[in-house]
Amino acid sequence: MWYPWKKGPSGFSSSSTAEDVTQGVDATGLTAIVTGASSGIGTEITRVLVLRGAHVIMAVRNVDVGRKVKEAILKEIPNAKIEVMELDLSSMASVRKFASEYNSSDLPLNILINNAGVMAPPYMVSQDGMEMQFATNHIGHFLLTNLLLQKMKTTARDCQREGRIVNVSSVGHNFTYQEGICFDKINDQSSYSPFRAYGQSKLANILHASELSRRLKEEGVNVTANSLHPGAINTNLMRHQKFVEGCCHSMLRGFKSAS
Repeated sequence: MWYPWKKGPSGFSSSSTAEDVTQGVDATGLTAIVTGASSGIGTEITRVLVLRGAHVIMAVRNVDVGRKVKEAILKEIPNAKIEVMELDLSSMASVRKFASEYNSSDLPLNILINNAGVMAPPYMVSQDGMEMQFATNHIGHFLLTNLLLQKMKTTARDCQREGRIVNVSSVGHNFTYQEGICFDKINDQSSYSPFRAYGQSKLANILHASELSRRLKEEGVNVTANSLHPGAINTNLMRHQKFVEGCCHSMLRGFKSAS
């Protein structure tokens, strides 16, 4: 049985904060890209990484919102190193533009956190004609990672510090379609299920990290790839499902009180 307030082997529980788990960590000299950094988990990841000394590039779809988040963090942490760059993960052209600009810069890349995502919207397709959740949550991050991988390998070699790629997945990967990932039906509107399509994209995140990890180890590169379930967190991710969002927010408030 999983109890949200019970500590695990790591010594932390769901009530532990990012500041708790990074206590004592010195990220000075590290450069990180965080996708979806303008809200929710992405904003908190950014805030705590810069608090620990890292230089963070906020990769966001809405640059104006990203800049407001940056200013809010700078008010709290005046010496924070933060930059905002535009990235729409549902657009392959945007992903390629972002990667090209970053690779052309003098910035190193130690950490890539593939966090951005959309959850259970009505059926819609991306600019490239792909089901939106699969396009944003998986394909966009898959392409971004591939385009930035050489930069990460070079950085790890030059600075002699392990590079890290993190795919933010979800326990929702357990609730995909019966077939798993329906490659032949990605754009089949007639069989579309908002939550199963979300689970499909999160399963893809896990498989991506798993296979990439295997290849990096085989190559002997000092870069790791992992996926994770972030836990149940009160963010705007479920904005497309208002009833479910309301129930989850109430449940999380109850858990917080119990802990």
